[in-house]
Amino acid sequence: MSDTNPFAGLGGEGGFDLNAMLEQAQQMQAQLVAAQEELAATTVEGSAGGVTVTLTGTGELTEVSVAPGSFDGSDADSLTDLGDLVVAAYRDGKAKVDELASQALGPLAGGGLGGDDSPQLPGGFGV
Repeated sequence: MSDTNPFAGLGGEGGFDLNAMLEQAQQMQAQLVAAQEELAATTVEGSAGGVTVTLTGTGELTEVSVAPGSFDGSDADSLTDLGDLVVAAYRDGKAKVDELASQALGPLAGGGLGGDDSPQLPGGFGV
């Protein structure tokens, strides 16, 4: 048997420095929490046809507004169109939220939030 430390090449005077790794993980977790809080406080708008929606940076729908005179509330086809435009406006806003989250969390989550072949953490955060 050899007296060589198998972890000697991993850093630290005695080899593997678990305390340094734990400290780094805690710092990354604090940065991730701060980025998530910043996203939650941010608002994003999406729009389609005379409909504008407001979402938080975490994707929560907080407001829907319709331009006056855009739709006839007594016409079934107009109301169906309104529903379609609300969905389209939400998708527009959600795409902006996803891009914002990718920019804010991407570096902390290992470079991506899904959409690639990277492993996923619970909640859809890539590693």
